[in-house]
Amino acid sequence: MSGEEPPARWRVLGVLALGELLAMATWFSAAAVAPSLQSEWRLGSIDLPLLTVAVQLGFAGGALLLAASGAPDVLPERWLFLAGALVAAAANLGLAVGATDLPSALTFRTLTGVGLAAVYPPSLRLVSSWFRRDRGLAIGVVIAALTAGSALPHLFRAFGTLAGVEWRLIVAAASVTAVCGGFLVALGTRSGPFQAPASRFSPAVALRALRRPAVRLANLGYLGHMWELYAMWTWIPLFLAASFAQAGTPDAATASLAAFVVVAAGSAGCVAGGAIADRLGRTALTIGAMAVSGATAALIGFSFGAPPALTVALAVVWGVTVIADSAQFSAATSELAPPGTAGSALALQLALGFILTAVTMVGIGLLAPDDGAAWRLAFGLLALGPLVGIVAMRRLRQLPEAVEMAGGRR
Repeated sequence: MSGEEPPARWRVLGVLALGELLAMATWFSAAAVAPSLQSEWRLGSIDLPLLTVAVQLGFAGGALLLAASGAPDVLPERWLFLAGALVAAAANLGLAVGATDLPSALTFRTLTGVGLAAVYPPSLRLVSSWFRRDRGLAIGVVIAALTAGSALPHLFRAFGTLAGVEWRLIVAAASVTAVCGGFLVALGTRSGPFQAPASRFSPAVALRALRRPAVRLANLGYLGHMWELYAMWTWIPLFLAASFAQAGTPDAATASLAAFVVVAAGSAGCVAGGAIADRLGRTALTIGAMAVSGATAALIGFSFGAPPALTVALAVVWGVTVIADSAQFSAATSELAPPGTAGSALALQLALGFILTAVTMVGIGLLAPDDGAAWRLAFGLLALGPLVGIVAMRRLRQLPEAVEMAGGRR
């Protein structure tokens, strides 16, 4: 088996991707019903992003605790996935049936993030245990599933709005899918033949990896990417709804369906990005993706109030490119980190990236965008992240160590 690729790898990838999609429906369940929460709880523009920020912070803390605990050494990834999906589903259901105001909702959202920390990282380790060749493509498929799952609550809301269903049932539906996803992965997958021992998180070891300039540049590129990504996913549904209303199409179901299409379109970008990076190189793919996503971020605010078809077309381009490079920063760090440091370096990278997302999500809320000029400013600020990321990846490409990435394809 050492010289062969296991024949079951594509089946496992398919089951894992479907389970990931279903489990990740809990991530943006609150954002999908934000207009209802805003009306019922009388939330301001700064309050809305906090519902997703809580998930981000819970995820970052949970990922670090999981990496430091050594749990991946004891529990197979599929059982960690199931446990995380059940915790996320229960916490998300708490939002649906137990939350009565913003403070109580934030508690449930934080716990949702903690649960999801046992879903996403273990799924990456599981898929890596099945793939050596085409690993970039396989990880791209997993992140594509994450992307589609993040979009799923918007689809639930679109249909729920048409059916006259209240927001609590829409949120609860995401919990049902998460439970299904957890059991699907637990019962339908297993660890592959290329499984490597889990690496416990150590701040000292992570800092040792960061002493290498190439690792610092890969991390800076990742932070530039994260500066834009989750703020875009959080605010694009509200932007589309406001733009449609300005254009004379104030239909909540249509806006939610458009938001689903925009975010879910990123799935195609993930798969294509993984395949392209394996052939052209990590820096080539990340620079190209960030150039297009950053340019679209700077431009899309000018489409506010334009015909919905035009606004959605621009948003789809943004949705595809904003996530297409996501897997490549982690892959680059794993290839560039000194031996024995990659696990800690990746855990720190993940935590810092998700903490940074809170800054831009809240920052846009502080701008309280409600017209074209405000949206242009808000999304224009998001374009700064890709700009920094492009500079970092160009510098990384010029370093001699860059040949260690993607089999020498930089």
